[in-house]
Amino acid sequence: MRRKALVGALLALFVTGLAGGVWLLRETRTKEVLGSSTVEFVTTAEPATTEKRPNTIVRREPWPTYGFDLQRSHVAPFDHRPPFRLLWTMHGLHNLEYPPVVAYGRIFLPQQRGRFFAVNPQTGGILWSKSYRRCAAASPTVYGGRVYQPFMHPLPCRKHQPGASGFLVALHPLNGKEFWRFRAGAIESSPLVVKGLLYFGSWDRNVYAISAKTGKKVWSFRTDDRVVAAPAYAGGTIYIGTNGGRLYALSARTGKLKWRASSFSRFGRREYFYATPTIAYGRVFVGNTDGIVYAFGAATGRLLWAQRAGTYVYTAAAVSKRTVLVGTFDGYVVAFDAATGRRRWRYDAPGSMIGAPTIMDGLVYFSICGTCGRNASRRVEFGKPGTFALDIRNGRRVWSFRDGKYSPIVADRQRVYLVGATRLYGLRSKNTVAR
Repeated sequence: MRRKALVGALLALFVTGLAGGVWLLRETRTKEVLGSSTVEFVTTAEPATTEKRPNTIVRREPWPTYGFDLQRSHVAPFDHRPPFRLLWTMHGLHNLEYPPVVAYGRIFLPQQRGRFFAVNPQTGGILWSKSYRRCAAASPTVYGGRVYQPFMHPLPCRKHQPGASGFLVALHPLNGKEFWRFRAGAIESSPLVVKGLLYFGSWDRNVYAISAKTGKKVWSFRTDDRVVAAPAYAGGTIYIGTNGGRLYALSARTGKLKWRASSFSRFGRREYFYATPTIAYGRVFVGNTDGIVYAFGAATGRLLWAQRAGTYVYTAAAVSKRTVLVGTFDGYVVAFDAATGRRRWRYDAPGSMIGAPTIMDGLVYFSICGTCGRNASRRVEFGKPGTFALDIRNGRRVWSFRDGKYSPIVADRQRVYLVGATRLYGLRSKNTVAR
């Protein structure tokens, strides 16, 4: 009897251990999914930068928002190409984490400690500036002759402040006159304007739509966690991710939920979407801090492919010519096929990347953050900061610049504006004729 009991106990222990081993293997293995060019892949839905904007709009607002367009493609429709000639240097006095916008004859640029600049694009001179004594970790956007900038909690800039409050301010581009403020939780989400409505997320777990003219709330949607990523727009839908590892598709008009998708879970938890989604080819491309780049159907939320890029993916994706490009914390620029997710090439960069790459005239530009990720639990590549350009076809390096940290470049028809660690540079291609 005792022998039977002992055998039964050992058998139960074996079965429990086997089940636990299977569960542990499932939770720790690399999860990857390959896609298809025949399933929810709209070949005619190229990134919006392939569409011609009226010349009057291009002149007024050559780079109007983070990622350039509503779909956040991170593709510049300009033909500048290195080598470049340095025209001027502007000192931002502190870290320049997010890229500027260019509109109304000015470059609008926040720095991390709450000073907001309007810069002359021809000379680099500061036309006006305002200090809000608030943390700033988002790009401005422009619309209808106004510039909109979000701010976070008061200084010092600590990432974990429960109940931290912030606001979004509307300013006159010529003199910085304030029109209104909209108060919410700390706002780390670069705003987007579509048809007079201003969209952004907040640490208070809400996604907001407010009137760009008055600052009055039109709707809000409660998500599962903090929203630090920026929204993207396509086809009447707002797409945005959260720190809870969820991606939401909301009606731009009403805020009604269309679908919700998730990153992979591991040991019962999901890592977060710091990256802003990019919309192209009828798909939503977005990296997660779990190191995986996901492609979801824009209409359905169905997972179409998921491929590992590195240890962490903080950068938004730049998408062009059926190629999805991201940077990783362990020092790789990775190019994926937009249809299948198969890796096309990988460039071994000299350090970690946190800012989104920019594609311009067949080259992808990215910046190295020398110290980002020092407290990470997975591998991080540390190296000297700088800005680099690779050939999008094969990942071959063709140019580099001595400064950089977060986000690489924006541009207009005349110049390229490179964002260094604390300085903004005005560059001109040696082959560009001034217009």
